[in-house]
Amino acid sequence: MSVPEQKIVHDSVHGSVKVKGVFLELLLRPELQRLHGVKQLGLAHLVFPGANHTRFEHSLGTYHVTSLMCEALDLGSEDRDKVLAAALLHDLGHAPFSHTLEEVLENRFSLDHTEVGVSLINGERTVCLEDEREHLAPLPPIAEVLERAGISAEAVSDIIVSPGHRGRRGQSLLMEQDGQVHFNQPEYLNQMIHGPVDADQMDYLLRDAHYTGVAHGTIDIDRIIQTIALHHGDIVVRKNGMVAAEGLMVARALMYTSVYFHKTVRIAEMMLCKAVEIADDSVADQLQKLNDASLTERLMKQGGRSQRIVTMLKYRQLYKRAYSLFISDLGDDEVEQLLRLTDYHSRKNMENLIADRAGVDPSEVILDVPKRELITGEARRGKTEVPILNGDRVRPLTRLSPISKALQSRGVHDWAVMVSCPWQHMAKVEKAAARTILDL
Repeated sequence: MSVPEQKIVHDSVHGSVKVKGVFLELLLRPELQRLHGVKQLGLAHLVFPGANHTRFEHSLGTYHVTSLMCEALDLGSEDRDKVLAAALLHDLGHAPFSHTLEEVLENRFSLDHTEVGVSLINGERTVCLEDEREHLAPLPPIAEVLERAGISAEAVSDIIVSPGHRGRRGQSLLMEQDGQVHFNQPEYLNQMIHGPVDADQMDYLLRDAHYTGVAHGTIDIDRIIQTIALHHGDIVVRKNGMVAAEGLMVARALMYTSVYFHKTVRIAEMMLCKAVEIADDSVADQLQKLNDASLTERLMKQGGRSQRIVTMLKYRQLYKRAYSLFISDLGDDEVEQLLRLTDYHSRKNMENLIADRAGVDPSEVILDVPKRELITGEARRGKTEVPILNGDRVRPLTRLSPISKALQSRGVHDWAVMVSCPWQHMAKVEKAAARTILDL
């Protein structure tokens, strides 16, 4: 594949983005080009009509923000090349409609988008369908392209795989022992993609706010980047950037409430999950090679219940909320009962039971129970633990900022359980859910 020396890509959020050398070669790969057809916010465009931006745009934006961070941190060429490659490739493994289908993929098909991304880099998987390959020039694995440019493919994969996927899920960036705060093992390259103040997060907040029209995601990215530093091998924010770091935390919290966990967006996403769950295995076998349009086409060809749900989504005939329980109204014992339903299979069994008692098809009942940490107010706790450098001393932002401390326990949404169904079944589904959910 003939690749020009460099290109200037005009991005609606960051302006002109220069891409050259091996990074331009990566940008033109089928693995990245597929992301042109994967919406960044899944089905959020049904609520926010402008939210039609893609994972490709976000990947390019993350690359650009990472390049600014590399310059601010004065990284050497080896580190810079590794982390820029990781930034560009970090979302390769996303299924159609981005995060929407993650739980279904993991629980029904044993697929993890991060692991899929690494396997695409290593050449163990391809994004090209069988009938597409004959029309495309053969290409070496991405790993070979990286190695040829002197970039370790293994190191790039290690950066893409977040600490949580390496068995450190939920562990804070900062540790406290004998009254002293100190860092975990140095991981500054990983922190640039997965840390409390990372390029991935800074781009998606700005981009999602821009395209949804929700101003909550606006952050002072220039100030943040101007005030980051390396301290004992980890990324910190200097004290004079603390207000900008607070703004980042607030923006993320408000975007989760206003956009990512918007009630109607959640219902649309859960409808799509239901359509994929009840589809046959031929859809699952090809899922990681498809984009939004081709998955929709496959589900339409399935006929039956999958086709019906996808048709409803196409014309925005969405299920309605029939029943909900609010976190503020629940006692500790009731919360503990509901936490059992955060298990995927327990939740599916409950959906079937409610449908049976209501006398409707199981595909017409959707039970949305947020993850355990969202119900208990511990959502992404590590993301609020921004290390602030004041002189030679590092303190977590939550020790210095009442705002950040409050965000640790702030709920992302107000419901603990939401049951939705077609509007014509609302009364009987509400009745069945009310006498079933807490009768565990």
